[in-house]
Amino acid sequence: MRYVKFAATAVLAATTLSACATKGFVRRGLEEQRVALSTERTERTTADNALQNDVRGVRGSVDSLRTDLNALRTDLQTLRTEYGAKITALEGAVKFAMPVHFGFDDAAVRQEDQAALEKFAQVAQSHYPGATITVEGFSDPAGSAAYNLRLSRERADAVRDFLVTKGMDGAALRTVGYGKARLVRPGAKGDESGAELNRRVTFVIESSGGTTATVAAITSPE
Repeated sequence: MRYVKFAATAVLAATTLSACATKGFVRRGLEEQRVALSTERTERTTADNALQNDVRGVRGSVDSLRTDLNALRTDLQTLRTEYGAKITALEGAVKFAMPVHFGFDDAAVRQEDQAALEKFAQVAQSHYPGATITVEGFSDPAGSAAYNLRLSRERADAVRDFLVTKGMDGAALRTVGYGKARLVRPGAKGDESGAELNRRVTFVIESSGGTTATVAAITSPE
């Protein structure tokens, strides 16, 4: 009888210990799940916040690009309507044919052309930073080829020097003289009608990114 009571007590004790062990295991499992869920929630929140920041960053970039494009469009339109510039997008470059002309046998920048050059300098510095700009000088066909090459180069140099006084980087400005090549009015020289149009400068801005922006500014609607 005493043995039976002992056995029963042992079984009860074992059952109690087993139950306690089971409860402990369940508790540990629940705690591990809670930790895992908390970690997953934190990671998901972090990922969502990062995504929202990326979206805000993209929107900010798009808004900034749109603002820059609108500003470029306005400035180019001003050059065209107020100063008579002709703007052409080339492969990897933008050409500005400005109405900047010279007197016969003269390389001095005229007073009446300075406003157009100042506006060009402002546009170039605002929208084409770091670009290489070539100032191309031309002459009418009067005189020898060698003389016209020298005179056209002097005109390009004079314009470059003027742009530097308006804040442009002289190291980014190159000059070249083409003499009587690429005449606007073939044969016109001296005091003849249209000869002044041959005595001119044009600008070529070498900037692939700037070319893309210029095309967009010229062709996209207001």
